[in-house]
Amino acid sequence: MNLANLTLQSFRIVLLPVSILYGVIIHIRNILFDKQWLKSASFNIPVICVGNLSVGGTGKSPLIELLINHLILKYKPAVLSRGYKRKTHGYVLANETSTALDIGDEPMQFFQKYPNLTVAVSESRVVGIPHLLQDRPETDVILLDDAFQHRSIQPGLSLLLTDYSDLFTRDFFLPTGNLRDEKKSYKRADIILVTKCEADLTTSKREVLIKEINPLPHQQIFFTSLHYATPYHIMNHALKKSFNQHTDVLLVTGIANIRPIKKILNEQTNSYEQLTFSDHHIYTLDDLKDIEKRFNKLKGPDTMILTTEKDAVRLIKFKDQLDKLPVYVLPVQHQILFNEESILLEKITGFIESFQKQQ
Repeated sequence: MNLANLTLQSFRIVLLPVSILYGVIIHIRNILFDKQWLKSASFNIPVICVGNLSVGGTGKSPLIELLINHLILKYKPAVLSRGYKRKTHGYVLANETSTALDIGDEPMQFFQKYPNLTVAVSESRVVGIPHLLQDRPETDVILLDDAFQHRSIQPGLSLLLTDYSDLFTRDFFLPTGNLRDEKKSYKRADIILVTKCEADLTTSKREVLIKEINPLPHQQIFFTSLHYATPYHIMNHALKKSFNQHTDVLLVTGIANIRPIKKILNEQTNSYEQLTFSDHHIYTLDDLKDIEKRFNKLKGPDTMILTTEKDAVRLIKFKDQLDKLPVYVLPVQHQILFNEESILLEKITGFIESFQKQQ
């Protein structure tokens, strides 16, 4: 463990009393919802919640995209998110003029990939859903992005994600740990996904993890690994570039967890350097100048700047400068392990069909 990590860990331990107080507040809040002293709203439409118990990246965005790819073939889905770090307030419906500053990076990523998809943001999901349905009455299923902890809405189906290398069962409340909800809140989930697993996860290891999580009888656990496709140029998606053992990379990121990307670069490139910003960082011209300066220091016959899809939607505003730089975007998607993708998607479709039959 390096000095920086040791210092951070020591600082977090010092904040243990704050974590305990935070945990007490969350516990009381959950009791109020469980006793229905605080009310949860439900809607006459299938609502699917995707979220986690912790802060940080567990792969929610790739899972939302997996669901969109499946649902859009048969339904008219919509995505409702908070729009973290956007410069607007209240309810906003994405349109052709929207930017990441208007709706946030993740919703902008969804809208860019699926221009015909309804994407909206609202700090209050309870307020956002009626607005969305008024704007897009043809919507027949809503995906709530990062909303597991928002108990003011009662979703019809809840998908809970937890990182293979940082299971919620081993975590503690903020700020000592990363939990923003109680561990026992996993019982509210219908489906649990252990994400970012090793692609060759064994059946025996799978059973150990299932035992640790201890699912309820109605809960089913799925396991996923991240699959990275060939990077594409940020300004010309048709222009693709693979990296290899001769490639030197400048990795530019402003996301919560870059461990999987670093693992890929360690295995598949000659070398890489990092330029790391805070999660959801809003890039400036000075940042871009720093990126170019750092990139120009790379030596070797094969060099590139690599970033993520979330970062790309925050960088794209610098179109003129990016046209001149070899900035490539690394696309990522979930691979459902043990050949269970069809089972997962059938459960999603089954929920929607069952909901519709009851209406």
